[in-house]
Amino acid sequence: MTNFLAIDTSSRYLTVVAQKGERSVTRHLPECAMQHSVVLMGEIEKALAAVNLTPEKCDFFAAVTGPGSFTGIRIGLATAKGFALATGKRLKGVTAFDLIAYNVSVPEFYAVIDAGRSHYYVCGYSHGKITLEPCYRSEEQLSALGGSLFGFENLNLKNYTALDIKDCLRPVALNAQASDEVHALYVRKSQAEENLREIKGVEI
Repeated sequence: MTNFLAIDTSSRYLTVVAQKGERSVTRHLPECAMQHSVVLMGEIEKALAAVNLTPEKCDFFAAVTGPGSFTGIRIGLATAKGFALATGKRLKGVTAFDLIAYNVSVPEFYAVIDAGRSHYYVCGYSHGKITLEPCYRSEEQLSALGGSLFGFENLNLKNYTALDIKDCLRPVALNAQASDEVHALYVRKSQAEENLREIKGVEI
């Protein structure tokens, strides 16, 4: 039996999964933009209490590494790393693309995440293998790819299907591999970095 805590703060929502043996609970807040640092620990405490689990009894901790909200990613990843370091347990990093891909049954598709300003984070898959590495694309570039699109947001895109994100984290965290090196997946520079580059004319 497996005990674990998984965290997803990569988007405007927040998801926390706690599992003890065969019993699991999912705490999901669909609208949590700019509030992750305020509510995360409370949601973790509630999830752990619901399955009578403590951090010391977890076999591993998992966090979504991105892409998505730069601040949200850092909050979730730092929290999971803190638990892993304090308890000496394993750490797993899973991407937002993993959450989509693991829950799609069609053989070929693109995982799509809203990046704002009519741009998207995209990753292509064919029969379980990545055919297009994570990238940053405009809506026109995305349309030119064709094929089926899957994500977890309400996006006005052709051939697009939205998944129920609250159910996606648990199976991915459970089956992912632990790693000694878990880093954030940003795909592109932050808006602050882009603005600085434009102002100063420098490459960051």
